[in-house]
Amino acid sequence: MRYPSLQPEFNLTDEIDAEWVGHPNWFFRISKYTLPLIKSAFAPSSYYLHELKEYPADLENYVLKPLFSFAGAGVRLHIKAADLDALSDKENYLLQRKVQYEPVVQSPDGLVKCEIRLLYSWPKAEAQPRLLTGLARLSRGEMIGVDFNKNKDWVGGTTPLFEK
Repeated sequence: MRYPSLQPEFNLTDEIDAEWVGHPNWFFRISKYTLPLIKSAFAPSSYYLHELKEYPADLENYVLKPLFSFAGAGVRLHIKAADLDALSDKENYLLQRKVQYEPVVQSPDGLVKCEIRLLYSWPKAEAQPRLLTGLARLSRGEMIGVDFNKNKDWVGGTTPLFEK
C-alpha cells in the first residue's frame, strides 16, 4: 500500500513570520494559571485558592493543583479543608473540579483512559486558527499525568490522527 506524501506546506529552510514567547516558563503560566479565567461548559470550574472566601461544599469533587508544575507533579486528588488551610502559599495553587476520564482506548489487556489536546496556530491574516497537531495522553491511573502512571503499561502519549 502506498501512502500519500506528507510534505509540509513550506520548506524547512524558508523563513516564516512567527512570534515566539521569549522564555520557556510561558507554559507554566498558560497551562494552569489561565484555567480560572475560562468560563465554559467545556472547561472544568477552577478557582485560585487564595481568592476563595469559602471552599466548595463538595470538596471531594475537586483536585488541588500547584500553578507552576507539570506532568501531575504536586497534584493532590483527595483533599480536605484542613489540607487547604495548612498551605502557607495559597496564591500558588488552584482548585479544579475533577474531570472523570472514561477508559475508551483498547489495549491488548484492557481499556485505557485518553485525553486529547489540540495545538493550533492563528496566522494574523486568517479568520480562524489552524489545527497543527494533537496529543493523546493515555492513562491507567486516577489522573492523567506522569506521577499517576508509574509502573503501568499503555500509558504516556501518542499522536491522534484526524481526517482532513
